[in-house]
Amino acid sequence: MLGGLLSAHYLTTVLPGVSSRRDSIYLTKAVDLADRLLGAYDSPSGIPYASIHLASRRGLVSHADGGASSTAEATTLQIEMKYLSNVTGNEIYWRKAEKVMEVVDSVNVHDGLVPIFITPHSGQFTTREIRLGSRGDSYYEYLIKQYLQTSEPIYLQMWEEALTGIQKHLIIPTKHAKLSIVAELPNGIGGSLSPKMDHLVCFLPGTIALGATNGLTEAEARRLPSWNTEKSQQMELARALTKTCWGMYKVTDTGIAPEIVWFRASDESLQSRKGMPRAPLERSSNSEEVWKKDFNIKPLDAHNLQRPETVESLFMMWRITKDPIYREWGWEIFQAFLDYSTVPLGEGFTSLNNVNAIPPPRRDNMESFWLVRDALM
Repeated sequence: MLGGLLSAHYLTTVLPGVSSRRDSIYLTKAVDLADRLLGAYDSPSGIPYASIHLASRRGLVSHADGGASSTAEATTLQIEMKYLSNVTGNEIYWRKAEKVMEVVDSVNVHDGLVPIFITPHSGQFTTREIRLGSRGDSYYEYLIKQYLQTSEPIYLQMWEEALTGIQKHLIIPTKHAKLSIVAELPNGIGGSLSPKMDHLVCFLPGTIALGATNGLTEAEARRLPSWNTEKSQQMELARALTKTCWGMYKVTDTGIAPEIVWFRASDESLQSRKGMPRAPLERSSNSEEVWKKDFNIKPLDAHNLQRPETVESLFMMWRITKDPIYREWGWEIFQAFLDYSTVPLGEGFTSLNNVNAIPPPRRDNMESFWLVRDALM
């Protein structure tokens, strides 16, 4: 919500050719909300509490997970807070957000991969579990975006270390189609992998491409002296993961992705990767029938919450590569939502209970981040 208010402020006052240079409410409301959120940061470590009571501005310890905060949630306000400091001249927002990153960076993590829960009392991680889905996703996404926003080199270093760790420990092929997936480490580095992949992970391909090109088009970036083999490999991985995320939509009966997919992978791929060299990407199949052999969508995971991650990556991949296939995939996704998610009289769009049922049972709610997807489409 803070990001939405700040985006509205930017659109109405700053964006060339669009702004009216009038803003009577958006920045005021953003400051009010941010001031209320500051109470969550009043912990012994500076890691924000899991919740905030907006009226009293008091941080609240999580009632679950041993009182720990989600790593993703603790590290997902940095761009907003730093931009707010920039436009208001008030450093408090920047300092609170930066302190969180200092605490996380001070913990000795292996290969840049962070566990998914951190306690606000000591600033220590409370689990070994590593994943780029729920509880972990936004930490990685905000590393490269913070660097692009502020040019602080520490965030480029942290992003590059994390991406190397992702490639080394988490990227494995599926059993039949050899699609690249981002697996999970339930017991941390050194343990066996789980072939579970949340739709949330589909922020990653677009983010990888953004980091490889620094926001330029791929053609422009390849002409720079800084372009190297590593960046080419990163773009190859971005393309491979985008294809996998597109597959999450293509294999279902509605053409809409589920919340979670359990992929079929070989026992060898799921063994501990500790001490093993980074595996090269395998050539994947383009056959949708072969893809379906690798996608296991469990009944409890078959719902769709209108998440925007794949569409965001498609948007970024189109902007960066100029390959029209990403626009075509995005259009097919849009058509599927029109067919199955539109509510009567066109009053909105709803989440779905089962993407493999025709017609899919509806949840009668529209998530706030659905509006992000609409903007990208």
